[in-house]
Amino acid sequence: MSVHKYTDKVMDHFRNPRNVGSIENPDGYGKVGNPVCGDLMEIFIKVGKNDKGEDIIDDIKFKTFGCGSAVSTSSMVTEMAKGMTLEDAYKITRSNVAEELDGLPPIKMHCSNLAADALKAAINNYREGTNPEVEIVTSCQLDVRVILGVDEFKGKGVYTEVPNLEELREKRTLIVDTGDDSLELALKLTEYTGRVIVVTSAKEIPGTVEIAKKLKQSDVKVVQQSELHEIKGELDEVEKVVIHDFDEDEKYELFVDAVIILDYRG
Repeated sequence: MSVHKYTDKVMDHFRNPRNVGSIENPDGYGKVGNPVCGDLMEIFIKVGKNDKGEDIIDDIKFKTFGCGSAVSTSSMVTEMAKGMTLEDAYKITRSNVAEELDGLPPIKMHCSNLAADALKAAINNYREGTNPEVEIVTSCQLDVRVILGVDEFKGKGVYTEVPNLEELREKRTLIVDTGDDSLELALKLTEYTGRVIVVTSAKEIPGTVEIAKKLKQSDVKVVQQSELHEIKGELDEVEKVVIHDFDEDEKYELFVDAVIILDYRG
């Protein structure tokens, strides 16, 4: 863990994590993992009542297997949630956790800041009896590989930042999974076109619990265990892409009108 990249709060929660451990017979239990970077987080909660009769988090513990950021975010989310009503605790986001820690390095936001998802899974387990073992999958590809054709077609159908979505109305648009921002963009884009494709290296539907649920219920087509290899076209327009399917270890073409790769640094 490189100290110069982390805030004092992150280092404090890493060195002195709060609420470590487990709760015997918890009222709610949540478990999330990221198969790409290997982080695994478990949250245990005991639920009580406040003076208004609302459900609150009386006690909360965590176990984490992962890097320093994973430990710090788990510690922080337990501090934030303890004593909160379930309704308020459920609203805690990854961004809220990062802000309370005075920031996280960008590459750690999607890969290691899963603590809020584990908390939501624990609350869902208590409220609805849902499966407590929720696997959160994401490509973690904040530093995307070199993709052939990006420079050639940038501004001609290839976007590396959020475009004017009106420009994409009724267009076949492919979005590379580079984290939650890209997935939320894909969902928003369905208001403009019914032909949205997300390509992800993940084995399952990517994103947080809420985003994955929305993707499953949306018209977004998610191409899993794959990566964008090349962008092709003629007359200065994107016409198709080459996709590498990891599972079958083969490449195939898809016809598209636009490609979005947020924060591409190839």
